[in-house]
Amino acid sequence: MATRYRFGDNRVPHFITFAVVNWIDVFSRVCYKEIVVESLKFCIAEKGLNLYAWVIMSNHIHLIATAKEGYELVNIIRDLKKYTSKMIIASIETNTQESRKEWMIWMFKRAGVKNSNNKLYQFWQQDNHPIELSTNEMLTQRLNYLHENPVAAGLVSEAQHYKYSSAVDYYEERRGFVPIMYL
Repeated sequence: MATRYRFGDNRVPHFITFAVVNWIDVFSRVCYKEIVVESLKFCIAEKGLNLYAWVIMSNHIHLIATAKEGYELVNIIRDLKKYTSKMIIASIETNTQESRKEWMIWMFKRAGVKNSNNKLYQFWQQDNHPIELSTNEMLTQRLNYLHENPVAAGLVSEAQHYKYSSAVDYYEERRGFVPIMYL
């Protein structure tokens, strides 16, 4: 799929958004958010990800990130999406408590059939929507947007109360679920 958004300089922070196909609210369940949290930790420890901010919303994720020297941000995000898609779909298929299982699996299969890049399922939308944050103004605006997203969605009244975000790291100077580097 052609897109006007491209990853730029790996050393410059990028605001990256990726969403579930058809904007399915998969991340309304904690167990699926935990897969993303663990995958972000792995990418930080093993794949060269420098993570500055993050939030997991019900159907999309925002990150502010760079790549360590010798790594490519585009490859890290590709691997993160590939792994999490497989793990989340497997978790949905085996989750006896998942009331939306048949519908979600059907939607992921339907999206997979439409995209020749897939063998069976498509979980994430193809595009990553990376935006290079080349000025302090852009960094500040996107950092605030990312952290305030759960407030705007009505999930919490204060950003630092949303557990699946780096807001606690910035607003309360406590460590959240995923280790970040401060901007």
